[in-house]
Amino acid sequence: MSAVREGLPEGRYGRSADERTDRKLKIIGSVLGVALLGVIGWIGWDYIAGQSVSAEVIKFQVISDTEVRVHLEVRKESSVTGVCSLSSQDEGHGEVGRADFTFAQPVSRVDEVVTLKTTTRATMVELVGCQPAASAY
Repeated sequence: MSAVREGLPEGRYGRSADERTDRKLKIIGSVLGVALLGVIGWIGWDYIAGQSVSAEVIKFQVISDTEVRVHLEVRKESSVTGVCSLSSQDEGHGEVGRADFTFAQPVSRVDEVVTLKTTTRATMVELVGCQPAASAY
């Protein structure tokens, strides 16, 4: 009796075409994944490093129907004059106050309480943004 073989012995004649294709796809996917992570990292770094003036609303207190006291922490280069815009809204999310505040102190971190005037009672305060005084509008 003789034994009949159905196919070629495995591993004897190199990798199959499917294995080579799978390996190529894995390499291409890895390269594209690393490139995507690099682009995302670069965009994030550019966004963070590009902000020369930034601020954070620490807290706010509604003083009356026409005033809100806002505690701001501003971070900037000590030689830069920063301008930060604040907006306040009422219960219906309508804007009831907006103002720009200038921070010219020769320090890199300014911790200050400012007063925002409103047309009606405010329920929320939002930091719209900050920029150097030269590019403020």
